[in-house]
Amino acid sequence: MKKSSLNIITKDGVTFLEFSNKVTLYEIANYEKRLETTTITSKKVQISLNNVTYLDTAGALFLQTIKRELSLKDIEVSFEVQKEEFQKMLQLVKQEKASFSQTKKDSFLVQTGELFYNYYIGFISFLSFIGKLFATKLHYLKSWKNIRYKEIAFEINENGVKAFYIVALTSFLIGLVVAYQSAYQLKMYGANIFVVDMLSISMFRELAPLMTAIVIAGRSGSAFTAQIGAMKITEELDAMKTMGFDPYIFLVMPRIIALMIVLPILIFFADMMGVLGGIFVANLDLKITPQLFIERLNEVVAAKHFLVGLLKGPFFAFLIASIGIYRGLMVKDDTQSIGLNTTKSVVESIFAVIICDAIFSIMFTNLGI
Repeated sequence: MKKSSLNIITKDGVTFLEFSNKVTLYEIANYEKRLETTTITSKKVQISLNNVTYLDTAGALFLQTIKRELSLKDIEVSFEVQKEEFQKMLQLVKQEKASFSQTKKDSFLVQTGELFYNYYIGFISFLSFIGKLFATKLHYLKSWKNIRYKEIAFEINENGVKAFYIVALTSFLIGLVVAYQSAYQLKMYGANIFVVDMLSISMFRELAPLMTAIVIAGRSGSAFTAQIGAMKITEELDAMKTMGFDPYIFLVMPRIIALMIVLPILIFFADMMGVLGGIFVANLDLKITPQLFIERLNEVVAAKHFLVGLLKGPFFAFLIASIGIYRGLMVKDDTQSIGLNTTKSVVESIFAVIICDAIFSIMFTNLGI
């Protein structure tokens, strides 16, 4: 079998690139290596395909690329082709390459406009989802018979009981770190006892609710998106609608109500574990006994700080669950869309929780709470 090759000959100021046998996708790498090791000094180059028996579109594109690169160096390039089908292929590739290169990128203003328009459409779609959600909720709570207790209990177990360990461990470590860092500074001024005030108030008001919500957003929010998205891809949602079952009543409401019930409970345990971490560090590093720590806690930390943290729970839960479910309903008919919307669900949920927490902080500060 004749081997494909490229001969490079310079004669009378003209460099000849003589290809033989095949110029296809599989030979291009060898031709490129050959050209890289050759320096063309001539002002004229002739590409000969007279000895070529087979040329595919990849090979034709490769030849046109050679011509374009040499032309940029002010080198005159021409083809020597006898077969008509090769001429047509080279011409076709040249036309397609030219049309592709003529496509211009949209201007900055056009790209910015499209970006804001897409965000606007997404925001309107989310508002439509929230409106449908509240309308369903009013109908749902109109009668005790409409409430699906079994599904709610199942979701409480999945998103509350099973999440207890990760929330408890996270809060314990946060309390540990905050107390340790505070202790290092307070020891310099002999104000060891004030670690109780700093840790307890920060944990009750901000850290415990926020960290619990972030953990639940990553755990339960992403799960809601993946579950609803998978059901949409497998057309289970369409099947439910066909049989007369409203997905909002059977899938959406139990998840939202369950998370709104269970998140304040998780925040309560997060508070306790955070304080426990602080007690551990205070006893180990600051020589503050657990009894003294708890007595100081009762004296200086008002119940309002504890209640403020619990109050945030249902609002955080509603945001996490609604965004997670909405992103699940936005999944398209491919598995890649599940991953994309799951990522968006977690990011948007955390962002929404932080914004909500900032609003609460401003509101409570102005109210003197």
